[in-house]
Amino acid sequence: MELNNTSAVVTGGASGLGEATARALSTRGVKVVLADLNDDRGSALAKELGGAYVHCDVTNTDQVTKAIEAAKALAPLWSTVNCAGIGWATRTIGKDGEYASAHDLDLYRKVIEINLIGTFNVCRLAATAMSANAPDVDNMRGAIVNTASVAAEDGQIGQVAYSSSKGGVVGLTLPLARDLAVVGVRANCILPGLIDTPIYGTGPQSDEFKARLGASVLFPKRLGYAAEFASLAVELLGNSYMNAESIRLDAGIRMQPK
Repeated sequence: MELNNTSAVVTGGASGLGEATARALSTRGVKVVLADLNDDRGSALAKELGGAYVHCDVTNTDQVTKAIEAAKALAPLWSTVNCAGIGWATRTIGKDGEYASAHDLDLYRKVIEINLIGTFNVCRLAATAMSANAPDVDNMRGAIVNTASVAAEDGQIGQVAYSSSKGGVVGLTLPLARDLAVVGVRANCILPGLIDTPIYGTGPQSDEFKARLGASVLFPKRLGYAAEFASLAVELLGNSYMNAESIRLDAGIRMQPK
């Protein structure tokens, strides 16, 4: 699929995996719209890349539509990468046997709402816009890459909400691709493992912590780079024969219970 002279929406595009993906797409001649909640960082990065920034909560249909329309104003929308998401760590029950100590149900709903429902919200709206594109030689009109996590398959203690949400993203991949085949839009999913993003912080303590995490990886024994995620995302967008796949990007790690 030709990426040059097209546009893309990248959710969570102001930092981490989203920023790396936006940068990689930009080098391929794609006009990128960063859909994020970090206005300062998003605006600065969009200016640097020659794209656009839209303040966007992925669960808000109007804001997602605004991001899609901003992309269409730059060039035909052929790519969408969903990187927006949140994490949460809480065990299902407390230690005191009290109902009140059980996992907060509103927090569980919030993680599902952003990570799973938000991802689907972007997919349904982006695919609708893509369906109006003039098809290429394969009758293709666009491609979507969603971000899950190895926690979808190797969920650790305390990750019940996060793993549920990311398992849902994996689960929607095949039926999404089947739904969208009729209009020539592909859908794939990446399950990243331990990737070095700003969530780990900076400084000596952060470096020591990341080194310990890296020691648990099969090979190479380090955290992944955001650029490695971006490389795979761009390949999944550009390779016309990649469809309905969920791919682990984890250097062989299998997460232990804790």
